[in-house]
Amino acid sequence: MTPGYGAPAHGEARHALPPGPATPRALQTMRWIARPGAMLEDCRRRYGDMFTLRITHEGTWVFLAHPDAVKEVFTGDPRVLHAGEANVVLLPVLGHHSVLLLDDAAHMSQRKLMLPSFHGERMRGYEDTMAEVARAEIERWPLDEPSAVRPAMQRITLEVILRTVFGVQDDSRRARLSEALTRTFEWGSKPRRMAMMAALGPHRIAERGLFRRAIEPADELIYEEIRRRRDEPDLSERDDVLSLLLEARHEDGSPMTDVELRDELMTLLVAGHETTASALAWAVERLVRHPDKLARVREDDDEYVDAVCKETLRLRPILALVLRRLTEPMEIGGRLLPAGVNLAPCIYLVHRRADVYPEPLAFRPE
Repeated sequence: MTPGYGAPAHGEARHALPPGPATPRALQTMRWIARPGAMLEDCRRRYGDMFTLRITHEGTWVFLAHPDAVKEVFTGDPRVLHAGEANVVLLPVLGHHSVLLLDDAAHMSQRKLMLPSFHGERMRGYEDTMAEVARAEIERWPLDEPSAVRPAMQRITLEVILRTVFGVQDDSRRARLSEALTRTFEWGSKPRRMAMMAALGPHRIAERGLFRRAIEPADELIYEEIRRRRDEPDLSERDDVLSLLLEARHEDGSPMTDVELRDELMTLLVAGHETTASALAWAVERLVRHPDKLARVREDDDEYVDAVCKETLRLRPILALVLRRLTEPMEIGGRLLPAGVNLAPCIYLVHRRADVYPEPLAFRPE
């Protein structure tokens, strides 16, 4: 068993939190914002596979870097392991009705409304749109000169989402939405603003005029699109996600409100735009640095392309961790953890385990 995982060290109380940095919460938070990867690797070396961090407005995080501990969380009782509560940092952007911020019955109710929109056959129907958008973007790239990959991938993923999720067919309306949404996300990605959001916390951020002014132009266009779509005579014939959600009904027969629709559209945007763009950009980076892998991808081997995608996400995961908030005490790896703690299965560290992936830092799709 890897040191640091399992039963507490000799002399520790069975219910004690795992060890972790003794620095003040504010300093831990700033280090987490500035260099999360280095912080995780340092803590793993010093404290083992289970350690504690204290992040401002996020309570106490217990990181889990052993596969057995991660399995315990993901196979645990969702009534004890709340994902919605743990994702509260997303509240200012996603809103109170986002499926990512709900738990228990409320989560299941909203999830049932959304699932039909993501049936496998329907997703495959979007492939042509994705290919068309990608080709159009690539045709604009300059030849024989350096070009930034990530902004290009952001343009591709946003355009795909506006067409398939929002269902905006008019070019001018799509351009307005794209510009407003891009400004909103750029506003929140500045390091200074990230530090401010960490200091204030999600609830206060959501209420502040500065943030509302940043997000309201995008919100206004989203609500305009929802109202416009409700009046479309061909609503039942459309296959975009917004149109399908407009036809969905709660168990009592009521439709989703405009606010619910806005929050779920923003959820899908946040979940699929920047995440996919970053993954695509990293895939290009990995292949450019490994010409032999790139040559094999060019052979149009679908199985190998799939392996490249998975290996990119192993080495460059979009999220370093996921969170579950304990609603009651739970034992993980022989250690009883108290209610209120945020468990953090750590994707970043698990993907770098030499006992799971020999030569873990090597890029080996095969």
